[in-house]
Amino acid sequence: MTNYQWYPGHMTKAKRMMQEDIKLIDLVIELVDARVPLSSRNPDIDELGKNKSRIILLNKSDLADSRKNKLWIDYFSKKGFYVLEMNAKTKAGMKSIQGVVQEACKEKFERDRRRGILNRPVRAMVVGIPNVGKSTFINSFAGRACAKTGNKPGVTKGKQWIRLNKSIELLDTPGILWPKFEDQTVGLRLAMIGSINDEIIHLDELAYELIQFLQREYAGLLEKRYQIEIPEGQEAYETIKAVCVSKKCYLKEEKLDIMKASTMIVDDFRNGRIGKITLEMPEE
Repeated sequence: MTNYQWYPGHMTKAKRMMQEDIKLIDLVIELVDARVPLSSRNPDIDELGKNKSRIILLNKSDLADSRKNKLWIDYFSKKGFYVLEMNAKTKAGMKSIQGVVQEACKEKFERDRRRGILNRPVRAMVVGIPNVGKSTFINSFAGRACAKTGNKPGVTKGKQWIRLNKSIELLDTPGILWPKFEDQTVGLRLAMIGSINDEIIHLDELAYELIQFLQREYAGLLEKRYQIEIPEGQEAYETIKAVCVSKKCYLKEEKLDIMKASTMIVDDFRNGRIGKITLEMPEE
């Protein structure tokens, strides 16, 4: 099995920058992917953000299983986070964020008032792993393209303060992914949602693992999407071959194009075309 790791040098530098910047911050806004809320969290963030107000945004929640979204909201709320479902791209759930920021920073406003400081904006830091949607979130929240966005993990550069309105300023920081995945399942899930560069992973292997999961947890979705039949207990590789035939993925001389079908399956999952799917459940 592929050893999933992705930690460019600039990420180490970004973490050092965060350690310095955190002193200026009132609030940490953490984006996670609603399909893998735990795997898409950086374990360092809890240590970096202790003693700060915390909001967790379940981004791309419309691509995830809505019943499981509710379980995750409950899970994080019990740990003391303010939690919201949203989609930075479509702006779904964005209107609620301003209110949650005010709620999360109640103590800061009270402290300021006691010191006679009025209307000092909340300074917030947006954090998250690569490709989780930080820049898209800032653009949607601010209503203008002020943070560079791209589909390649790790595209956000440098450091910038963004004045959103009178009451909030955002610091956009490049996402940080830990140096080594202690648990390979975490790496696998991140690869499935596209948080690791596709150039360094095997998409056929990824499709194989994804199909195994879907046949076990979301029976019927693959059949519906690809108009195929999957006998009980069928090997994932046979399912990929069935997709090749159904979607006419052939190389020369009628040879099945496994890579083309694998890429299609992974892409369909990432874009929600197979269905609303969550890859992990809260820990008991």
